[in-house]
Amino acid sequence: MANTILTPTMITREALRILHNKLTFVGSINRQYDDRFAREGAKIGTTLQIRLPNQYVIRTGAVMQTQDTTENKVDLTVATQQGVDVNFSSVELTLSLDDFSKRILEPAMATLSSNVEEAALNMVLDVYNCTGASGTVPSTLAPFTLARAKMNQFLTPKDTNRHAMVDSTTMATMVEGLKSLFNKGADISFQYKEGLISGMAAGFNWWENDLAPRLTAGTLINTDTPLVNGANQVGATLSINWTSNATATLKKGQIFTLAGVYTVHPETKVAYAALQQFVVTANTTGSGSAMLTLPISPSIVTSGALQNVSNSPIDDAVITLFDAAASVVRTQDICYHQDAFTFVTADLEMPKGVDFAAREVYDGISMRIVRNYDIINDKFPCRIDVLYGYKTLRAQLACRVSC
Repeated sequence: MANTILTPTMITREALRILHNKLTFVGSINRQYDDRFAREGAKIGTTLQIRLPNQYVIRTGAVMQTQDTTENKVDLTVATQQGVDVNFSSVELTLSLDDFSKRILEPAMATLSSNVEEAALNMVLDVYNCTGASGTVPSTLAPFTLARAKMNQFLTPKDTNRHAMVDSTTMATMVEGLKSLFNKGADISFQYKEGLISGMAAGFNWWENDLAPRLTAGTLINTDTPLVNGANQVGATLSINWTSNATATLKKGQIFTLAGVYTVHPETKVAYAALQQFVVTANTTGSGSAMLTLPISPSIVTSGALQNVSNSPIDDAVITLFDAAASVVRTQDICYHQDAFTFVTADLEMPKGVDFAAREVYDGISMRIVRNYDIINDKFPCRIDVLYGYKTLRAQLACRVSC
């Protein structure tokens, strides 16, 4: 059978199919597609507003107590344009689609998908709940069942959209530690052949991804005695101080607890037995006086529909870092529900006066391919682009497992 010259649509669809299959993390979270960029002139950097679920407080007694509905939104900026540029000849365009895909599209999409995944996985450092023992690679289900328990406490939907994403080292130790527990013949066979936990276990769909982020801790440690500086603090910042090592640092993604500040049930507001975990949201360095304002998540809210803690910390409440070692690097595996994070792609404009241009959308991911012709060298310079943004929507629907 004679080969058919590949069309723009054929190439674009095949590239998008390959990219989609390689996006492990992005493929398992909430994906949205915004076509306004093609129709209404939205530009790179446009901010989208995404609504969060409403919350209310309960009334006790017969007297009606109306409450306003205040919708909470998060802003998501679609500003990241990434692509792969290739150059192929007219001879290569006469290949079958399978050959063209294997020789050109597969390696190009592998590079693009890795960079998109790495960027999106930075959202893991927004998550404030964490289990595991830092410096110890999990070899049992305990850290993951504890993560499941934390997610349950924050009312994460108990459906099939819960996932556990771990790096290869964690996967290897988990398979070895759990090889006698998965008694389905097909699962045991798959684990033996592939070295992977397959399917669902402990309430999660399991994925392996070596792009899991690494968190480098700052130099502040618990023996520097970090303390809350002032009582009754609420909101997304916390004034703190410590008695030694005045210029120590805290890094974005580090987790800590405040003495006496407990997590509450999201609906009843009754305190759980566990302290609320918080995460540092920006790199911070102590001043000469060792007093600073620390940006944190979640915001401390002590009353109303959005209450998330039992009370605000007292003055000089002890701050305990989840990982007490300085400057260490820890892998951050993640358990999450798909609605904890979102990934948005948008249509890029279709240029005029080129050899060809095509744009396709598949499962919430938009891709554009533009090709021109170099008459001197009989080459077709071609660019493959995606325009995207991502955002942590509901960090409480996820839990890190630190290694």
